[in-house]
Amino acid sequence: MEALAPDITNMTRTPLAPEHVARMREIGEVKKVGSGEFLVRFGEPIEQFYYLEEGELEAINALTGQRYGVATLGPTQFFGEISFLSGGTWLLGSRAVRDSQILCVEREAMLDLMRQIPEMSDIIVTVLAGRRRRLLETNESALTIIGAEVSKELREIAAFAGRNRIPVQSIPLHTEEAEEKATECALPREPALIFGKNNVIEDPTPTKIAQLLGLDLAVQTDEVFDVLIVGGGPGGVAAGVYAGAEGLTALVLEDLTIGGQAGTSSRIENYMGFPTGISGADLCWRGEVQAMKFGTRFAVPRRAESLFQQDDGSFCVTLDNGRQVCARAIVVATGVQYRRLPIDRLEDFEGSGIYYAATDVEARYCRGDEVAIIGGGNSAGQAAMFLSRSTKHVHLLVRGPSLAASMSDYLSSRLEAEDHITVHYNTQMSELCGEDRLDGINVIKSDDLHRLNTSAVFVMVGAAPCTDWISGHVELDDKGFVKTGPDVGAKTSYGTSYPGIFAVGDVRAGSVKRVASAVGEGSVVISKVWDYLNTH
Repeated sequence: MEALAPDITNMTRTPLAPEHVARMREIGEVKKVGSGEFLVRFGEPIEQFYYLEEGELEAINALTGQRYGVATLGPTQFFGEISFLSGGTWLLGSRAVRDSQILCVEREAMLDLMRQIPEMSDIIVTVLAGRRRRLLETNESALTIIGAEVSKELREIAAFAGRNRIPVQSIPLHTEEAEEKATECALPREPALIFGKNNVIEDPTPTKIAQLLGLDLAVQTDEVFDVLIVGGGPGGVAAGVYAGAEGLTALVLEDLTIGGQAGTSSRIENYMGFPTGISGADLCWRGEVQAMKFGTRFAVPRRAESLFQQDDGSFCVTLDNGRQVCARAIVVATGVQYRRLPIDRLEDFEGSGIYYAATDVEARYCRGDEVAIIGGGNSAGQAAMFLSRSTKHVHLLVRGPSLAASMSDYLSSRLEAEDHITVHYNTQMSELCGEDRLDGINVIKSDDLHRLNTSAVFVMVGAAPCTDWISGHVELDDKGFVKTGPDVGAKTSYGTSYPGIFAVGDVRAGSVKRVASAVGEGSVVISKVWDYLNTH
């Protein structure tokens, strides 16, 4: 058989051990698949784990119906995707190249076996994560966006997909490829979202995408979890890892994308263990995979709207779609969000010139242009360095006279040394210019009015805590941050004024606003949750 390509094969030379396969045979069943017959089809729910004993399988691209990649799977290899861990849907189909014999294990039983055998789990998770990375790198996906550059709604879809590590193919409008796709799907020549080969999604939203891919399956249940973690930033993901590792049933809710505000950081260089830096989205995605490996479930995009406690002591959170999710304990990890500036027409340009994150998705829409970043913290500095690689020039607007008090020294030094970045001190944006799209801004610099011909403004200033949904239940400080510790009668540093509700990360009053600190708090709080559950 030809050399195996990394896109659909094992990404590692370590096969499952004979004893691993023997354990799978105890709980699985053998299935025969004839040549040309589909094992699974794109869009179907992931319900089983497939280990190939005899024969040959190929992955099928949902867009073309043809083989994905150049290689096939042979005996001792397995077919699967990272969504197997969470129970999503297949992004690729699988078809037998010749008559094959496959060992099939039900998903829940396989996950339980993986928890029992860490060595087997490590092999499988490494392979599945590698396959997802390959899909992301090649932009070969079941989701196709046409015309995101002219559609605010589709830019929102692209951002949601990119930050949640969902492969998506983006095609500019009025290109030959877009024309071919429009003809194939009988579409008008206008922006569109297509799922699979020709399933056009009407009025697309991130919620619809999540439903198509099974990203919110965990909230379609009446199960009472041991702990509900509200917020999927570094603190929430870390809590999810440790909750699963300690054997607690846990669900992480996130209203937009796993990674939270940290997930919008293009490069974090001061996080231990990554000397060359890592993006916030990649760091949190690794944590998400790790948490899912231990059994923690995730649901996006799902926003908590309110909270109440039932007679049996369990807590129920009402979500933005009216559903309720219940748990015996709550960890509040909702973090903070950048403040909206009091500028006329700001909302009109959001998604089409005004952005609150600087990732590959946003950088695509301002390549070769001048851009402005508002803010003096590390996130703003990281965004400036990242955008300077692909834009004509970056203007960093800082309200104060220096960066010394708000930004790490290594980062401010780099900004000053970069020719493509100008730091404007004592400067504020005063007006947005343009009609349908942003084409410039007016700024006040040391009392003088100036115009900057920017096509994009990245707002990274202020920190408003996301606590409206628990206001009235736990004690907040005058800025809306959650107060914790002995001062509010709690027995632990992360306990709130309401027993059974804990808070970690940026949303907690007095916390250090750093990724490493949030991860540490999320890791430690689970031991306190465990103590609470054992006494209530």
